[in-house]
Amino acid sequence: MQVLRSIDALSTLPGPLALAVGVFDGMHLGHQEVIRAAQEHATQHHGTAVVVTFDPHPVQVLRPGSAPRLLCGPRHQQLILSQTGIECLLACPFTAETAKTPAREFIQQLVRASRPLGCVSVGYTWSFGHGRGGNIHLLMEMGEEHGFAVYGVPPLKIESQVVSSTLIREAVARGDFAKAATFLGREYSVFGTVVEGQKLGRQLGFPTANVAVENEQLPPLGVYAVEARTETQWLPAVANLGRRPTVAADAEPSLEVHLLDWSGDLYGKDMEVRFKRHLRSEMKFSSLDELKAQIARDVAAAAK
Repeated sequence: MQVLRSIDALSTLPGPLALAVGVFDGMHLGHQEVIRAAQEHATQHHGTAVVVTFDPHPVQVLRPGSAPRLLCGPRHQQLILSQTGIECLLACPFTAETAKTPAREFIQQLVRASRPLGCVSVGYTWSFGHGRGGNIHLLMEMGEEHGFAVYGVPPLKIESQVVSSTLIREAVARGDFAKAATFLGREYSVFGTVVEGQKLGRQLGFPTANVAVENEQLPPLGVYAVEARTETQWLPAVANLGRRPTVAADAEPSLEVHLLDWSGDLYGKDMEVRFKRHLRSEMKFSSLDELKAQIARDVAAAAK
């Protein structure tokens, strides 16, 4: 996937450009509808579909103290987008200065950079620009001025609820993976890089990959049957999400993944972890032998 880092870089792409614009935290089914509208326009007009988003998430800049965990971090978002057939992403750098850009000026920047701008697809209720001054009505007005189409995709409802990142975060936080999958259109996963740990799992006979996730929403602490992917292959695994009370009592939870019937060096590699089923809550053991015996039972449960 081609990743652009400035609006001006849109000028390098063959037009007409079909832009799907939004934060797209989670890439849930509602977001996918917005992106699909741009893809269909690009196909019909022999143009280029581009997803336009912001990095970091605007809330992390505007309200850092209350910013929620992400459903997918920037690199995870790129991975999911590549699976939808999108070949180009514009990740606009978002700063406190960017937040002062008036809505009309933001759209004018897109118009000036595109060769030409064919359409803009957004969620119908999405607002943007300084003071959230831009909305679908401003987009339609500017579309008439500059000759581009506007698609305002209505909110998607499933089971009488509007699909939203907030509802999905809440579902994951309480361990309701079925609900999250219904709204996402895929099983919930997190993404990160394998980093060095204390290598205790190796000493116990169950080597683990310590995954530093991208500030993504985590389920409740505990042990899970999961699937893990480092490149293209999903492998069965068992994961411990917790503070390791038996050996360390970490302040922050860590995600440790043991791949079943697999061996190799994963340090520095990216890993996506897909949650399948909760096996048990986190426990404190009186000895490492007790811990080792329980890990063996966890591995057996995950293998089933």
